[in-house]
Amino acid sequence: MKLSEIDISQVKDVGPVRQKALNSAGIFTVEDLLYYFPRRYIDRKTIQPISNILMNSPEMTFIAKLYKTKLFPAKNGHTLLNAAFSDGTGILTCTWFQGGEYISKMLVEGEEYIISGVPKYFSGWKIDHPVIERMDDEENLKNTGKIIPLYPLTAALTAKNIDSRTIRKLINSALLQFGHLLTDTVPFSLRQKRNYPDLLNSVREMHLPTDEQNRSLALKRMKYEEFFRLQLVLCRRRMNMKALPKSFRIDNAGSLMKTVYEKLPFELTEAQKKVVREIYDDLKSDRLMNRMLQGDVGSGKTVVALLAMLMMAGNGFQSAVMAPTEILAEQHYKVFSSLCEEIDVEIILLTGSMKKAVREERLAYVSDGRAQIVIGTHAIIQEGVNFKNLGLVIIDEQHRFGVLQRGELVKKAGETPNILVMSATPIPRTLSLSLYGDLDISIIDSLPKGRKTVRTAVRYEQDMPKVLDFIKAEVQNGRQAYIVYPLIEKSEKSDLQASNDGYEELSSGVFKGIEMSLLTGKMKSDEKDGIMNRFKAGEIKILISTTVIEVGVDNPNATVMLVMHSERFGLSQLHQLRGRVGRGQHQSYCILHLGEVNNDETVARVKVMETTNDGFKISEADFELRGPGEFFGEKQSGMPDLKLAHLIYDRDILNAAREDAFELLNSDPVLAHHPDLRDIMNEKFRDKVQFLDYS
Repeated sequence: MKLSEIDISQVKDVGPVRQKALNSAGIFTVEDLLYYFPRRYIDRKTIQPISNILMNSPEMTFIAKLYKTKLFPAKNGHTLLNAAFSDGTGILTCTWFQGGEYISKMLVEGEEYIISGVPKYFSGWKIDHPVIERMDDEENLKNTGKIIPLYPLTAALTAKNIDSRTIRKLINSALLQFGHLLTDTVPFSLRQKRNYPDLLNSVREMHLPTDEQNRSLALKRMKYEEFFRLQLVLCRRRMNMKALPKSFRIDNAGSLMKTVYEKLPFELTEAQKKVVREIYDDLKSDRLMNRMLQGDVGSGKTVVALLAMLMMAGNGFQSAVMAPTEILAEQHYKVFSSLCEEIDVEIILLTGSMKKAVREERLAYVSDGRAQIVIGTHAIIQEGVNFKNLGLVIIDEQHRFGVLQRGELVKKAGETPNILVMSATPIPRTLSLSLYGDLDISIIDSLPKGRKTVRTAVRYEQDMPKVLDFIKAEVQNGRQAYIVYPLIEKSEKSDLQASNDGYEELSSGVFKGIEMSLLTGKMKSDEKDGIMNRFKAGEIKILISTTVIEVGVDNPNATVMLVMHSERFGLSQLHQLRGRVGRGQHQSYCILHLGEVNNDETVARVKVMETTNDGFKISEADFELRGPGEFFGEKQSGMPDLKLAHLIYDRDILNAAREDAFELLNSDPVLAHHPDLRDIMNEKFRDKVQFLDYS
């Protein structure tokens, strides 16, 4: 029997009440429990006596006995709790300003606790809202050098008195009962090559570490396994893609592409020309194109995509572009149409908000092949959209979609089209290979000639009058500006400013008499279209918006981007917003407003934007500060989870796992000689990842 099939209720001491609480934390099976790894560890050797506390000490950990608790009514209706602890060298008072009554019921006088927090002095040493764990006699009797794991605890767990101590006991029981069923899917030869322990010993060391060296090695091995599975998925997809028959191959670049190329109102950069050649070679070759085009904001990916589609149209094939928003789809449609005015090519726009009659007419153009270039949002992968000979699929802002939607669009072709995915969210090349390892990668690493660096400054609430006066001066000099808010409407739960309120306040205040408009994602397509046309024509001087303008909006006359509450945005998102200005000949500015932020790390994160305009450096900082999950968003679901491994900090482990995964599949493409690994990959990823097939 597999651990993934054994219900958590089968573990000793897990009754119905605990089972329900564990389920709420995502622990349903024995496998879930054994892979519920500690959030951190306390080494008994690092535990300090209370007498060692000094002024301005950082976070410290103590083991002390509770000898007195006292509850006080607080002014805000909460109950305040003071709890006094002693380890024989001194007294430490812990205070909870909320939930005191509830916490007091969990504390037992005379028991010993592990207490962590930052001590401060006020008529004695105190810690406010400490992290606290109860010790038990069995743990106290063990070695003083013991490493104690502390687990993530949800409200549902603590409500049923499930703390780290309880989880340690349950995991120990699970290992004794079912540890022998842990199946190590990392081949022995690879464990030997990397000097990693087997799975059972690794899991045991993660939960019950014997010493720091063994725990560290076990952690590396578990991170390696996460990366190894990710790379197997990517390698398999790459191999499957290369094995597919090519249904659409061009014979030459065609007259349509040559005509537009020669009449472009600007000269392509060398980086753009190089990428166009790479795409042309792919489309002309006998193998499918499966390429990612990376380029920083404003680097000119759109025109490269157009030239690729014109190559296909010139050879009798259709192309489809899928954009993440209607505004970006409409922007592409206008740019492509304007550049193709002098050639005979049918370009149509297909979005979800179109009227039924218009949509049906355009669907007919798609199905009979009259539409040579089809631009849309996710609407083009919906039921009822049928292409006649779709030879090229272009997915813009790849990280907004993920692998599943990429697969849906490919299925629309009926056969196997060439694929080009584009991203203005640059990530370091080594990470590109690891996250999009099934794709060949092209990079546009230079900006068009004449582009000036956007000057960026972080400003606080008290600076806003000067900032608004600056924007007013720019507008009076003939320029235009964006002001972006994180919310459309103000929420009772948030003190963030909203675009609706901002528009009302500014249009009747400092910008009174200046033509302004409000743009949000909730507006109808025609309304948004009209506003953007008026803004681009220069009629609207200041556009107040949400992040609906994050990508694709192009107005060379806009020179100021003000982002309100920039602390609420990721760095890569701020970089995208900054990319909306600096597109013309005039000096441009990005001003990042900071709200009431008491966190030095948050301020430092936003200030990264002042130091560089390099999207690769910014995205790496975003990876480090927010993690890949947030960076790529939930839409990357379907790929193997990285619970322990980190794409930046564990790059060496990642590269080793990639090397081993590719070597393994090159020698054993269907994992015929590794049945346990084949079974686990099929079980976990067959239904989630396109082209994955180990049968």
